[in-house]
Amino acid sequence: MGAALRRQEDEFTPRQQQVLTAALELLVEQGERLTMTSVARRASCSKETLYKWFGDRDGLLTATVQFQASKVRMPHVDRRRIDAAVLRASIEQFARDLLTTISGKVSVTLNRLAIGHAGADDSPLGDIVLENGPLAIRKRLKPVLDAGRESRLLRFDSSEEAYRSFFGLVVRDVQIRLLLGEAIEMGEVEVARDAARATEQFLRIFGVGQG
Repeated sequence: MGAALRRQEDEFTPRQQQVLTAALELLVEQGERLTMTSVARRASCSKETLYKWFGDRDGLLTATVQFQASKVRMPHVDRRRIDAAVLRASIEQFARDLLTTISGKVSVTLNRLAIGHAGADDSPLGDIVLENGPLAIRKRLKPVLDAGRESRLLRFDSSEEAYRSFFGLVVRDVQIRLLLGEAIEMGEVEVARDAARATEQFLRIFGVGQG
């Protein structure tokens, strides 16, 4: 496995981020045909550097997915001072990031590629995207949900189930429609509107004294 499997998304240097941006562009253009050579050429670096940083092609793909997923930022809250306003703002920011990321051309392309290779013995791309995309992203909101429960602002039995409900409220059918090729307008205005709506609905369901 590549070295990127053992790193956190925010540990990439600015130069590595440039390389990963180039890799994302090539994935959109070339899909599964992406190679270390093409990335090195696009990013103006040597293949030796790529192997040193990421280990192999699978490691590069993993780092690329991690870098894309890192655009859904983990809300930073002080668990000792969280209140209803901070909780709402944190959840809504996460919803905006999530919608913006999954509706972008890069994520749509990655997910289409992953679906096409899901379960294939000769390609780990499906597992790479699943582990470093949606499964990694959900871990970033759970501490905020748990902090809300500890502060008696939220009520739920399982943060996993609460997150699934949140995801459904935020994403609805947007992702599947995009994957199937429908042209959906998801600019800043639409994203902000949908994120605010989903946050309000989530708090009405799980918020203490708000339903």
